[in-house]
Amino acid sequence: MDQIILASQSPRRRELLEQIGIEFTVQPSTVEEKITKTDPREAVLELAYQKAEDVAGTIKEGTVLGADTIVVLDGRIMGKPRSREHAIEMLRSLQGRSHSVFTGVALIRRDADGERMLRFAEETLVTMYPMSEEEIVQYVDTGEPMDKAGAYGIQGRCAAFIERISGDYNNVVGLPAARIYQELKNWK
Repeated sequence: MDQIILASQSPRRRELLEQIGIEFTVQPSTVEEKITKTDPREAVLELAYQKAEDVAGTIKEGTVLGADTIVVLDGRIMGKPRSREHAIEMLRSLQGRSHSVFTGVALIRRDADGERMLRFAEETLVTMYPMSEEEIVQYVDTGEPMDKAGAYGIQGRCAAFIERISGDYNNVVGLPAARIYQELKNWK
């Protein structure tokens, strides 16, 4: 398997790649992300590709992995919270309901034969238990939700409010690690 260049500074994505034994270096993308698509799957693929393309433009050889995760409720894409109040509002809308988490992955391989690309998106359905206003505020005040899509981290304190998931848990954390491993293994 090629050496991977991860186009992200996410500690969660680094941990997931390390967990499955993929060797990689980190070169975060500096591109300003822009969503032009309304379909969640297309939007997350677009964001992942923007990151991968940004870093791939700086290398002559190697495989760049770009990824992005979004939370979708009632067809509406929820980004990261802009403020404490926005995080509270987001969690109010998610609590006691089901939503989708999409992670888009874009792999760009550059070598003597040129450039090849592979893109895919994974969807996981997450159902949250109801949360009281006090629980929401206490969680937001930990600071944990502030850099996460949908204003929660399934691998952190919000685990207490996850009733069930259908799909890949790691996808919700930020990277469908097993699918990435399988795709890389079979990618020629």
